Amino acid sequence: MNILVAPDSFKDSLSASEVSRIISEAISAVIPSASIRKIPISDGGEGLLEALLTPLQGTLVSVSVKDPLHRTIEASYGLVDQGKTAIIEMATASGLELLSIEERNPLITSTYGTGELIKNALDKGCTKIIIGLGGSATNDGGIGMIKALGGLFLDQYNQEIPDGGAALSTLHSIDLSGLDKRLQQVAIVCACDVDNPLTGPSGASYVYAKQKGASDNMLAVLDSNLSNYATVIKATLNKDLEHISGTGAAGGTAMGLLAFLDATLTPGIALITELLHLEKHIKEAQLVVTGEGKIDIQTLHGKTIMGIASLAKKHSIPVLVFTGSIGHGISEIYDQGVTAIFSIVSEPMSLETAIKNASELLKTSVTNVFTSLNTQI
Repeated sequence: MNILVAPDSFKDSLSASEVSRIISEAISAVIPSASIRKIPISDGGEGLLEALLTPLQGTLVSVSVKDPLHRTIEASYGLVDQGKTAIIEMATASGLELLSIEERNPLITSTYGTGELIKNALDKGCTKIIIGLGGSATNDGGIGMIKALGGLFLDQYNQEIPDGGAALSTLHSIDLSGLDKRLQQVAIVCACDVDNPLTGPSGASYVYAKQKGASDNMLAVLDSNLSNYATVIKATLNKDLEHISGTGAAGGTAMGLLAFLDATLTPGIALITELLHLEKHIKEAQLVVTGEGKIDIQTLHGKTIMGIASLAKKHSIPVLVFTGSIGHGISEIYDQGVTAIFSIVSEPMSLETAIKNASELLKTSVTNVFTSLNTQI
């Protein structure tokens, strides 16, 4: 039996490679004759480097950058295509997991470090930059990133505004005269793990800011601030981008990339599918096994599971999904090509306990499911 194991990471617990290994070992223990191909996947969020660097025979570059609270850290990005293309995972410099729960506050967190990674890639002579936008700790529309590249964001008194989502309320004008001129010669592709617009009920703030530390009272403020940001961009650049699909990715960082760097926005899973020739591997399989930390209504909006399921459905290949948590609104997921979804949580337990024991829970769940399947094969 030919099985393709192609999961995303389980957030805060297991990387995509670890999930791939655990699933594969559990299947092999039950069905020793199975032929298993492992391809760890990312939808543009955490794990993009892990998913692409080895298959594309890339090298890792380490850079000192500012984290979301402007502390100096070491972050990495990849070079592929003989050093001509950089693969930047935004989460390594501006990610949520760089902060403790108490430190998370989208009113002040910044994307400055992501801009520093882009600048280093320019220093290396890259002519193409792929940026994975998932997993950010920010809601600043990417202004920190553009500041690191020479842009200025000014208030009504022509003073530079601070970093963070709160400061966007005072944004009055934008000066791009100092923006790094090398950016004009570089193609920038943004791998988005969501398709939300910048503002509104389905925008960056209302949907994602709470997981970045926002209180309920902050949401309307952050949303209004991003709307002001979009208004100033429209007045400055004559670009009306506020309601374009995907501009809400990474707290609006996609908006900044699109507006100021003429980036191309593409679903992360589509980019991964193309670069790793995923459809070819799916066609060769008799069963696809995938998974991620949580399955809910957001899974339908550009996440890994949907990208894999749509390709498998095209070729009539069944898809099994393992997940840590099953949320509401998942019925449509089955219509998109998923055969079955299994929660690895076997009994009532806290999120902390589930995360701590994710490896064993996943192994047990996969073993149980494939033991049952093996009696029917």
